[in-house]
Amino acid sequence: MGSVFEELIRKFAELSNETAGEHFTPREVIKLMVNLLFIEDDEALSKPGVVRSMYDPTAGTGGMLSVADEHLTRHNPDARLVMYGQELNPESYAICKADMLIKGQDISSIILNNTLSNDGLPGKQFDYMLSNPPFGVEWKKIQKEVTKEHEEKGFNGRFGPGLPRVSDDSLLFLMHLISKMRPAKDGGSRFGIVLNGSPLFTGNAGSGESEIRRYVLENDLVEAIIGLPTDMFYNTGISTYIWILTNRKLEHRRGKVQLIDASSMWQKMRKSLGSKRKELSEDHIAQITKLFGECQEVTTKDASGSDVPISRIFNNADFGYQTITVERPERDDAGKIVKETKETRKGKPKPDTSLRDTENVPLSEDVEDYFKREVLPHVPDAWIDHEKTKTGYEIPFNRHFYVFKPPRELAEIDAELKGVTDRIVQMIGGLSK
Repeated sequence: MGSVFEELIRKFAELSNETAGEHFTPREVIKLMVNLLFIEDDEALSKPGVVRSMYDPTAGTGGMLSVADEHLTRHNPDARLVMYGQELNPESYAICKADMLIKGQDISSIILNNTLSNDGLPGKQFDYMLSNPPFGVEWKKIQKEVTKEHEEKGFNGRFGPGLPRVSDDSLLFLMHLISKMRPAKDGGSRFGIVLNGSPLFTGNAGSGESEIRRYVLENDLVEAIIGLPTDMFYNTGISTYIWILTNRKLEHRRGKVQLIDASSMWQKMRKSLGSKRKELSEDHIAQITKLFGECQEVTTKDASGSDVPISRIFNNADFGYQTITVERPERDDAGKIVKETKETRKGKPKPDTSLRDTENVPLSEDVEDYFKREVLPHVPDAWIDHEKTKTGYEIPFNRHFYVFKPPRELAEIDAELKGVTDRIVQMIGGLSK
């Protein structure tokens, strides 16, 4: 039933100008996410009569829940996955509920409402979670409720670390899922969420987005981020990323984040479906799952024979930086430094706001050493205003997989240009005859 509804949605989504990624996730992407969630738990999930819970706060027609259930049943027919979900769209909700009814699930665990403004399963925590929230959707309509929870409940609510800009609700769903994790002492949780590129780097130090990234990285929750190929979703061709988060990392993963660039792992579809022109084959899913499971740095050869990284391991702190404010003195018409008259800085050089600048210093570097090396040789009269220093975090995913390719030799370029010029001269000569 879910598949039939999804096919109808795909056919008519373009006509109704639906939001990117709003309705459903390709089944092969869900299969990959489920593989990543369960990969380290094979032994635990093989025990007779094992029961685990799975939650999707953007359940749609229940595709993610269904694929997870099928995966676990294949692995262990005696296992049972108790499924929970919440969905905003009434039609999708009805299909999801019917699908769960057929599977013998308790349909009271599928809730109709806006997950961010009205959590339908308050206080519930889950073993596994999956979500593909809409990409880049504004949350202005629910801003009052979300802001109130952030300000009044803080870290006792769902949005303690901070709030992203109102134009994109992606990181609100990330924080919502974190709030649903079981404590590590009770077995912990793991979840996967599909996000666009914006949550990786949008927002300067001190912004809501940066503070959310800071929270998940400093609390060692991010296990891996997998970059998918473009043109994977039915009504958007943008780059997408699977984030895997857990509060029960294995020893070799603690304090680290694995980045996997799977953007080149795809096969062309026999027939495009809307914006979806590429798909993951079974081999691609197995390869990505293996890369994640082995958690090692891996390179491969590209078409030119160069080594290209596809899996990299970083320390959490590698994504952090301090934004320092560099001040320079104001000078009078004679070029003399103007002194402060305010009591707190009386007699010290007065900063010239027009010359104020900022520098991002990696957390791994000493700020003073960086300042002496990178700033003072160019502006010897500068100083740092330490009161304005802020800590930020960003994950420049593409930069970490960039491979420099030196330009061709100048003689080769000259020869090519000469050949083109000669052909143009011949063509002009032919026209003049």
